[in-house]
Amino acid sequence: MEKICWGIIGCGNVTEVKSGPAFNKVEHSSLMAVSRRDPDKLADYVKRHHIPLSFTNALDLIQSEKINAIYIATPPDVREAYAIEAMQLGKPVYLEKPMALNLAACKRLKSVSEKLGIKLSVAHYRRNLPLFMEVKNILEQGDIGAIKEVQITMLKKTDKAAKDPSNWRVDPSIAGGGYFYDLAPHQIDLVFYFFGKPKSFSGTSTNKAGLYKAEDFVQGTIELENGIVCKGLWDFSINGEEKDEFLIIGEKGTIRFPVFGLFIEVESNGQVKTIPFEAPKHNQQNHIQAVVNYFLDKGENPCSAEDAILSMEVMESFVYGSKN
Repeated sequence: MEKICWGIIGCGNVTEVKSGPAFNKVEHSSLMAVSRRDPDKLADYVKRHHIPLSFTNALDLIQSEKINAIYIATPPDVREAYAIEAMQLGKPVYLEKPMALNLAACKRLKSVSEKLGIKLSVAHYRRNLPLFMEVKNILEQGDIGAIKEVQITMLKKTDKAAKDPSNWRVDPSIAGGGYFYDLAPHQIDLVFYFFGKPKSFSGTSTNKAGLYKAEDFVQGTIELENGIVCKGLWDFSINGEEKDEFLIIGEKGTIRFPVFGLFIEVESNGQVKTIPFEAPKHNQQNHIQAVVNYFLDKGENPCSAEDAILSMEVMESFVYGSKN
């Protein structure tokens, strides 16, 4: 295989700018086909993005001889079935996060990938964005000394779309959980990207506002193998000021940044330095290039199923109470 010819299953919002166009911009890659159940929305997407092939049936896309790799950007409840179908046909799969509906499904996907020898990668793409790569660089330079603690805080006002029946992101049967399952994978994955594997973790969740079936408040603690402790708080029903902060506390200072923002603030030796970043045009482009390289045997997997399973284990523990 000299070039990746992609087919996308599920061409919703995330594929409009963050990922979709990047498949035609990275080396040795082209976007050949998309699949969407709604024929009118499918036709509109194909026209705007100039896609050669389109399908209303995802299985037809997977089986197309013109497609040799699949990107699955559907809601989480159907990702497992499509991914297994693709891998059984020998086609590598790039999965949106979280990689499946629940931990059991994630483990099954990893097992199928290993059994069939077909590559699988997950879209924890912040690892390959300049801001987070610079955070890792600062940590490796030791500017703030030995790391003692990490604090993740996400406070968001109630989403106006929370009561909309079509909002699958707050339906646990489709999304696995609520907004925590949509946003926290990025934050938790960064903890492991920066500091290594967890030793233990536990948490709790509740539904404060009662606006939908899923949890809207989550808190938990992760103890890493190296002794660093990470504390997280996610509240999606606040009345006050919103907050998005990832705080790393070291012996000599701190690193502070928003996971969904564009700056790093480093405090060390009494000095505060702010490093600004520009928003990338396509958030996933660097990560997609790494996935393409991996599928073509030209690089390592930028985010393996094993990596993604770690995040899912923590999320499931925090929300549903299982402990590790």
